[in-house]
Amino acid sequence: LRSDAEATISPTGNRIIFTSVRNGDLDLYSMNLDGSDIKQLTTEVGYDGGAFYSWDGKMICYRGWRHTDSAALAYKELLAKNLVRPTRMEIMVMNSDGFGKRQITNNGAANFAPFFHPDNRRIIFASNMADRKGRNFDLYIINVDGTGLERVTYNETFDSFPMFTRNGKKLVFASNRNAKARGETNLFLADWKD
Repeated sequence: LRSDAEATISPTGNRIIFTSVRNGDLDLYSMNLDGSDIKQLTTEVGYDGGAFYSWDGKMICYRGWRHTDSAALAYKELLAKNLVRPTRMEIMVMNSDGFGKRQITNNGAANFAPFFHPDNRRIIFASNMADRKGRNFDLYIINVDGTGLERVTYNETFDSFPMFTRNGKKLVFASNRNAKARGETNLFLADWKD
């Protein structure tokens, strides 16, 4: 694993959030655009990553999982070998200062690639929660308080990495649908209608 990865800039243009193993665990950090004022935002043992700011810069969504007891030991042993096994990840939110952390999904699946809708009240993400084998990922949207879960895509292949345009009228996402070769991933642009 790289020391620092998955950096994204707040839409307000004042902070960068990124994942780092600099303290021996996969945690989230924020900093100014010039690299100064680095702050560690997560400290709990477990994988935290893939973070994005809300459009107003007040919240952060990310994927994470809290490892306890024997699961924590297995996680740390893999991490020491620069490996992770992200079979379970939940969608989390927190304030941009790192306070107010809360888990908004609890389905035991691999949930990842969260991104805020421009209304700052909903998060779209990818999950394999509907596939018993765990291989097919579709898109879902959920309120920041964990209510109102709704499935967005119904496809037999991989759909993920969703992002809204600033006005919320378009959604871009990656998918293996219509692939000419196994594993081929392309980008798709869709109109978003609430």
